[in-house]
Amino acid sequence: MAGRGPHGRTRRRGSGELESEVLAALWATERPLTPSEIQSEIGGLAYNTVHTILKRLHDKGLVLREADGRRGAYRPTKSAAELTAQAMHDALERGPDPAAALRQFVTGLSPEQERTLRDLLTGRGV
Repeated sequence: MAGRGPHGRTRRRGSGELESEVLAALWATERPLTPSEIQSEIGGLAYNTVHTILKRLHDKGLVLREADGRRGAYRPTKSAAELTAQAMHDALERGPDPAAALRQFVTGLSPEQERTLRDLLTGRGV
């Protein structure tokens, strides 16, 4: 949702932030949502803005459109965990030094996250 900036002005959300909010609304339900339902869920956005964001997400392969008469409803193609994992894999493949990136990532983990990673790597957390 748009917030107030330091000078009392409404802060505009960036495209990536809007996409994240729309995906979060879709992930929060088990059924496809129409643009109107997403608009109601998020609040503060024009219908056309929601529709544009959904088109961008569809073009990126992140949502599927299901026709329901004249209305279309949308559902995510991946869960939040799947999308996060894909982003991590993509970043490692693009980077010049994947081992250094992994080292930095691991040193930033909380003790609980580190335990979870160790359990997954040893097959205990599957």
